[in-house]
Amino acid sequence: MDRLLVLVRHGQSEWNLKNLFTGWKNPDLTEQGVLEAKRAGWALKSAGLSFDRGFTSRLLRAQRTMALALGALGAADVPIISDEALNERDYGDLSGLNKAEAGKKWGDEQIRVWRRSYDVPPPGGESLKDTVARVLPYYCQEILPTVLGGERVIVTAHGNSLRALIMVLDRMTPKTIPAMELNTGVPLVYRLKADSTVESKQVLES
Repeated sequence: MDRLLVLVRHGQSEWNLKNLFTGWKNPDLTEQGVLEAKRAGWALKSAGLSFDRGFTSRLLRAQRTMALALGALGAADVPIISDEALNERDYGDLSGLNKAEAGKKWGDEQIRVWRRSYDVPPPGGESLKDTVARVLPYYCQEILPTVLGGERVIVTAHGNSLRALIMVLDRMTPKTIPAMELNTGVPLVYRLKADSTVESKQVLES
């Protein structure tokens, strides 16, 4: 049994390009983001991978990344489940603000704490700890049983919602996970053991 789980952060969004806090806001992909999503599909195809099911967030940038990647893979008919449990971390009052301008308003150190601490949320938003508490139950109840049941699964989501999964898969800690960077459009290929721990991990740089 393959027990295949692939994680892909969405391609560059319009707000990534503008250096804005995005969170649950819903910008589309840039031209570069579209290409990154297609490259993810080409990389998966080159690796000889195929999928039985996909999971994505309710946000456009993740959904388009899924569609474009599967299209490039030649697997546009794979059934997709979308759920807001996989949405990006909610940045609250920071959402839509330029990161440099936010630094002028609250101070660079405060912005760094909100962005890189594990359990300090921005005003009106979620900490990474809050995001983990939202994402992990969904993973345990919906995604993991599907993988352990033998279906080959792809997940397209966001930097912070994927960090929540990687924290468990890679056995990272609240101290190490906030600093981990995820490149857009680069598939992380996991194969799991029957006990749900990781047998192997591969990064598919296109």
